[in-house]
Amino acid sequence: MSTKGDRLWGGGYEEATHPLVQRMNASVSYDQRMAREDIIGSVAHATMLRDQGIMSADDHAAILSGLRAILADISAGTFEWSEAREDVHMNIEASLRDRIGAPAGRLHTARSRNDQVALDERLWLRRRLLGIATRMVELIEALSAQAWEHRSWAMCGYTHLQRAQPVTVGHHLLAHVEAFERDLDRVLSLLRRMDVCPLGAGALAGTTLPIDRARTAELLGFSKVARNSLDAVSDRDHLLDTLMAAATGMTHISRIGEELVLFASAEFGYIRLPDAFTTGSSLMPQKKNPDMAELIRGKSGRVAGSLVSLLMTLKGLPLAYNKDMQEDKEPLFDAVDTWEDCLVLLRDMLPAAKWQKKNLSDALDKGFLLATDLADVLVRNGVPFRDSHEHIAVLVNTLVKEGTTFRRAGAKRIAETLKVPHEDVADALNIGRALRKRDVVGAPHPARVGREAKAVGRRAAGYRKTLTALAAPCPAETMLG
Repeated sequence: MSTKGDRLWGGGYEEATHPLVQRMNASVSYDQRMAREDIIGSVAHATMLRDQGIMSADDHAAILSGLRAILADISAGTFEWSEAREDVHMNIEASLRDRIGAPAGRLHTARSRNDQVALDERLWLRRRLLGIATRMVELIEALSAQAWEHRSWAMCGYTHLQRAQPVTVGHHLLAHVEAFERDLDRVLSLLRRMDVCPLGAGALAGTTLPIDRARTAELLGFSKVARNSLDAVSDRDHLLDTLMAAATGMTHISRIGEELVLFASAEFGYIRLPDAFTTGSSLMPQKKNPDMAELIRGKSGRVAGSLVSLLMTLKGLPLAYNKDMQEDKEPLFDAVDTWEDCLVLLRDMLPAAKWQKKNLSDALDKGFLLATDLADVLVRNGVPFRDSHEHIAVLVNTLVKEGTTFRRAGAKRIAETLKVPHEDVADALNIGRALRKRDVVGAPHPARVGREAKAVGRRAAGYRKTLTALAAPCPAETMLG
């Protein structure tokens, strides 16, 4: 390993590097988190080299023994990382040479750090995305359980943050389930798209040695090999896809965070957050602030920023590998960590929150939420909808000026004003009946909400089976013991 000219690799240098070069060039401080994946990739590569007769069985055995020892040290926190060795790949390779000597020099045969890092990122991302998908399923299950429990609890539905029409708490929670199931579908689709092994592409043009890329892919649990060596080492679409999925997923999380902040306020009073997810004020002793809900709302911007950062890094790069690509890891790592943490926080916070039934009920009457139902009464009595709409708008305006509501005005007075049967108005102003009349697919009829909550639970069980199958260790990983 050459260090001539204060450089780890290369030759012909006559000047020492600038003092900042080592620090700027090194990535080991953050890419060391891919150490397990780097070792798994090396196990697969060495095994393929042995199978092809490019490496002896003795050298292969020595390399695997050394890699197992290195992994054990890393897991125990006793491995010594060196910035002078630049990155996770060189730290592990140099440590292997220190431990087993000359056989370590055969490991990098027919391999470049360019295809090595492309592989490590895929392996790391595959593991983390499976973890995130599992957290999503857990959150979906938590939401569906709450939806079942509150399937008939009436609450205000909103448009423009104005009270609009009645729904149920369960229906509201299932709306968020829809968004998270789309997020889960994006992750599963991404896992399918990135199921391609780049190892064997070399620096950019493959190798003259008779390697077996299909064997390497098999050992690493990939179903395909990259078809073009230039693309294999420069492709970061799966990272962009991950960050786009993360930004979208965090937007969905942020919307729930916003609702929790609103609904837990005294102005709404719909929900009471558990003490475990609130903080106090340094000055005002009465305060319980919804800081965790605010943070999951705020962190969505951070994740969106990571997406923009990587897009700007990649947008002007020619084929194939460029050092700029080292900048792909920090935004990826941060976004994935943030995304998973927020999913776990939300998963644990939502079931512990307590919905306030009386406050939900009181708000229903104040917002004239059954105005459309009254308009439908006029329609059923032969009045065109546009005229019905105008009649009800005038009625609501009158009641607002009087400072009263539908319930306090009473069905009799309203029926006389609208010149329709009293029993029709009484029926229309009954929240429970109003919800049960909404008996079409996707509507908040409590029975439909209950059935959908159960269906979500069944779908979640199917997702778990899929994820369990995808999470099975690859052959190279099992060789590590």
